[in-house]
Amino acid sequence: MAGVVLVTGVSRYLGGLLARRLAAEPSVTRVVGVDVIPPPQEIAGVEFVRADIRNPMIGRVIEDAGVDTVVHMNVIATPTFVGGRTPQKEINVIGTMQLLAACQKSRTVRRLVVKSSAAVYGSTPRDPALFTEDMGARRSPSGGFGKDSIEVEGYVRGFARRRPDAEILTLRFANVIGPRIRTSITDYFSLPVVPVPLGYDARMQFVHEDDCIDALVLASTGSTTGVVNVAGDGVVTVYQAVAMAGRPVLPIPLQGAGFFGGMTRRLGLADFSPDQMSFLAFGRGLDTTRMREGLGFEPRFTTREAFAAFAATAGSAVPGAQVVGDAVSGVAGVASQTVLRALGAGSGR
Repeated sequence: MAGVVLVTGVSRYLGGLLARRLAAEPSVTRVVGVDVIPPPQEIAGVEFVRADIRNPMIGRVIEDAGVDTVVHMNVIATPTFVGGRTPQKEINVIGTMQLLAACQKSRTVRRLVVKSSAAVYGSTPRDPALFTEDMGARRSPSGGFGKDSIEVEGYVRGFARRRPDAEILTLRFANVIGPRIRTSITDYFSLPVVPVPLGYDARMQFVHEDDCIDALVLASTGSTTGVVNVAGDGVVTVYQAVAMAGRPVLPIPLQGAGFFGGMTRRLGLADFSPDQMSFLAFGRGLDTTRMREGLGFEPRFTTREAFAAFAATAGSAVPGAQVVGDAVSGVAGVASQTVLRALGAGSGR
């Protein structure tokens, strides 16, 4: 049972929600939230400490508070949210190294929960229908968040060898989605025109933001260890998701996805890496047997229901979503025309 819990990344959306929920748990006596900037809103019942997990001083915070449970929420998925790829990697990799070093030296820390990602499995045409936790990527992510997550999990395994007395749980979440959270995947499906890899219709799994927090609370206050996939039941395909979001579709060759990702970043519309575009082409499925039998968690939302919750608040939907070619017939506005012109210019290079 958790007593004094430290939550990293508490100024970000999910970190703040988790800290608030943990503060209301009867078994939790104290919650310490850590981040480099104060939370945008006061988090009732949570003691905020302004600290950088990349700094060895995080060890002093753990020692002074007598922390027994650490929940690592500060693995950043979208580089634009923290100022670019360099600070993203520093926070994800260097920050995790320093945090684990502090946990290793601590005399009080006995449980570590890490929010990881199904991105560690990658996405290729040779993937199994469902990844179990014991499987590895057929092709490791080439960079970005997926590669960072693999490195983070590697450091966690090293920590487990050095602290065999500690309880360690790594949760590999499918893409988190919902009515309030903003991620690269929500930005993508909020585009006025959604480019999709030509000739593909990948199967995707999602987990609702509320289920994400519920799973993390259970993980933080329970005793389950190991690695656990977390996802909602069922799948939706890319074309089904676009239709639910009410957006027109623009098929693009997969080899042109890199140009599209760069253009959407420059326009400030979305932030998509080549690995994320591979996910949209080949998809990814997670086996959640261990989630139910080991963690004892049952999601309230299916994958389709989670995406529908996002789609209901995704902005002005375009009635009768359809595939578009050389033009958008005026349905998507100025922003979509900008994307199409940019894509057209790029295809001629």
